[in-house]
Amino acid sequence: MRAVRWLVPFLALAACADTPQSVTEAPTPPASVDPSGAPGRSLDGAEAGQLVYVPAYSHVFSGDGERDLLLTATLSVRNADPERPIRLEGVRYVGSEGQTIRSYVDAPQALGPLATASFVVAESDRAGGVGASFLVEWTGGAGGVPPVVQAVMISTAGQQGISFVTEGRVVAEAGQP
Repeated sequence: MRAVRWLVPFLALAACADTPQSVTEAPTPPASVDPSGAPGRSLDGAEAGQLVYVPAYSHVFSGDGERDLLLTATLSVRNADPERPIRLEGVRYVGSEGQTIRSYVDAPQALGPLATASFVVAESDRAGGVGASFLVEWTGGAGGVPPVVQAVMISTAGQQGISFVTEGRVVAEAGQP
């Protein structure tokens, strides 16, 4: 019951949001991006890294399976290391058939200590289908803390809403086939 008490005001505020972020443009880099991450420069000791798969339920079915519900999906990449930057090498939105729908990072981008980068798929975007996902490739110094990579899906209609989070899963480590 406690969870419902905080969820209702949150959903009410979310329903009042202005216009959604456009999905046709790459997002503005976070204000805390480390300037040492300019394209062409490498992070000192860049030995660690991963490819992370994150389910993105931007399109789900309800009821008898013929009604669909479109959700806004926000990918959040959080550098959990309080001392070291990481580098986002690539962020791709992938459709149900495994095809790349769009790339959000055209050039490597540094993410400073404890900084977060987010990437949005608008609620009206049907391109990914029911099996959409994100692939996030990051690198950083050996011994650093891996980032927290999650997707948050949300939709509100009238006085009802749905929201949930998916966790990223490491599918490849740097330097391993």
